[in-house]
Amino acid sequence: MKRLVLILVSSFCLSSIYGQHLEISDPALLDLVDEESLVIKVSDGFQFTEGPVWNDEGQYLLFSDIPANTIYKVHPTGEISPFRQPSNNANGLTFDNEGNLIIAEHSGRKISRLSPDGDYSTIVDNLKGTAFNSPNDVIVDSEGAIYFTDPPYGRPKDASDTLGFNGVYKYHNGKTQLIDDTLYRPNGLALSPDERTLYVANSGQPKLFMKYTISKSGKVGKGKVFYNASALTGEGNPDGIKVDPLGNVFATGPGGVLVFSPEGKLLGTIKFPETPANLTFGGADNKTLFVTARTGLYSIQIK
Repeated sequence: MKRLVLILVSSFCLSSIYGQHLEISDPALLDLVDEESLVIKVSDGFQFTEGPVWNDEGQYLLFSDIPANTIYKVHPTGEISPFRQPSNNANGLTFDNEGNLIIAEHSGRKISRLSPDGDYSTIVDNLKGTAFNSPNDVIVDSEGAIYFTDPPYGRPKDASDTLGFNGVYKYHNGKTQLIDDTLYRPNGLALSPDERTLYVANSGQPKLFMKYTISKSGKVGKGKVFYNASALTGEGNPDGIKVDPLGNVFATGPGGVLVFSPEGKLLGTIKFPETPANLTFGGADNKTLFVTARTGLYSIQIK
């Protein structure tokens, strides 16, 4: 892990190391993030970075630059190169159990699949014949079910085929289930380690992180508030979410990367030079937190 970060730092003249800025709300934060850890700028000069995902097999990182219409790849050597261009203004990225890249496309208004061999296909692009708004973030569970959010951020302004709401969805075995149509701007999402809880960020007022119970049969229940971030100060809205193996929730939000206990207690905030949008765990031992933040890509070591 340290080797990867050092390679990244040495490979880019633009890279910088920042003193870490921890805002501690509970001492338990220090069980997850070392006070001596540093925020590292891996690279910058992008337009708006999003959707980071780590590939364990290849030991590389992918992330999106939405306005640039490009998915970038951070190679094990530290080199960054275009991976897919154009990308249909891709946002969220994830891998399924077969190694396919699953993509939430803004301008494509769909969830798509890119195989390791380069075969591209549409998974789902509509609800009962009406096109999605602009799928934003996407995850896949161990059974192959795809969960995604569909706010209007990338929807064409002149689009006439609109759903009239911004949904949270589950797609499995060819069927699309609408989980929630009440959120103002559903955004990032993640699953708990046991896949019995779905977390969803609502970017807007109120600034909420929601949770949904998932039954053994896969049925998703009604949403409840996991944490209301409306009173927090600082730039940013609830956006990307990732959950560590112990169930702690790392989420971008007002002020930086918010860290919550599994019970929803705010443990603290990790500050970054730019406003974070999304994040993922990666590195050789999965102890590097990669963060996309506006024009930059950052990393920090966690415990």
